[in-house]
Amino acid sequence: MADVRTETMTVNMGPQHPSTHGVLRLVLELDGETVVSVSPTVGYLHTGIEKTCEQKKWQQVIPLVERMDYLGAQSNSLAFCLSVEKMLGLDEQMPARVNAIRVMIAELQRLSSHLVWFGTHAMEIGAITGLLHALREREIIMNLNEMLGGFRFFPSYIRVGGLKEDIPRGYKEAVKAFLDRLPGKIDEYETLITKNPIWLDRTRGVGVISYDDCCRWGLFGPIARAAGGDYDVRRAFPYCDYDTYEFDVIGASNGDVYDRYLTRMAEMRESVKICNQALERIDPVGAWACDDKRVVPPPKDQVYTEMEALIQHFLIYSQGFKVPAGDAYVPVEGPRGEHGCYVVSDGTNRPWRVHMRAPGLFACQALHKFVVGGMIADVIAVIGSLDVVMGDVDR
Repeated sequence: MADVRTETMTVNMGPQHPSTHGVLRLVLELDGETVVSVSPTVGYLHTGIEKTCEQKKWQQVIPLVERMDYLGAQSNSLAFCLSVEKMLGLDEQMPARVNAIRVMIAELQRLSSHLVWFGTHAMEIGAITGLLHALREREIIMNLNEMLGGFRFFPSYIRVGGLKEDIPRGYKEAVKAFLDRLPGKIDEYETLITKNPIWLDRTRGVGVISYDDCCRWGLFGPIARAAGGDYDVRRAFPYCDYDTYEFDVIGASNGDVYDRYLTRMAEMRESVKICNQALERIDPVGAWACDDKRVVPPPKDQVYTEMEALIQHFLIYSQGFKVPAGDAYVPVEGPRGEHGCYVVSDGTNRPWRVHMRAPGLFACQALHKFVVGGMIADVIAVIGSLDVVMGDVDR
């Protein structure tokens, strides 16, 4: 019998593919339906934001960094502000009330991001109802953002030196109502998905990665914790008084798509727990910025009545403020893992360099560890479980 000639097939997936969460291109080499190799191509959404930051005054950078990861906007701005405040020496002067508000906002941002991840991930595997349920709750968080800053996606509410202004009247009550509602809704999501036999077949044992490989490829956050890790920036390098909050670092052991799902669902419950603790610490009236006249404008009543305050107000808004020469890197635990900001100052009123550590970029680099040897149909499930945001990857 003559030998049968066999060869692999190359399939181009993306960059315009609804399941690649943006513009990610994958060149897949297939042996039948088995993935032999994968070559990711990124950069289609490159916006040059980091370079643009060098042309802006320090406070003007915040709207830019929020637009990198559009599902973790306020985690980005928090990391940037903490880095700049470290160089200014403000990190130890921040009022406890400001830290509590920042923690609450960061956890609401995590909930918002995880809700979008849950809905889209479930939809890609066939559970369309999940998306409709998740967007319903996420819409409430968008409304809360609008109350804070007048913007739904990018409120730019966290500023260097504190916050844009005090929380609006009725905000705490609106957050409390949402936090009371969400746990029951998470129960609904899990009733739909967690024990669904189709979901189990599509996710268990799929896209497995070991914790050692996570460490080798710089993968942290929910991906590493689902593989047995326990690294969480909020515990390892506490910021904003996170070490005073009671919450569990959720993890699993199998490192597959299903465990990454369980980890993020449990993280949402922990975020609700943290938000409730933060709410209890926020007094109705109090400080919303640090007391440093280099960075924070004087109160309006002083601007209207005192010449010195008027001059200071004018200088901050026209010239900005200068940051001492040096550099700083401060990581935060973003929705996708360690989201850090490295800032370099040459002593002027504009940054010399701003560089973000994007968790999604590391996930794209390590994609072959998840998909090689698996089926092509599982590639979509794997990408969804990694929760990449291409705006963050490409920047």
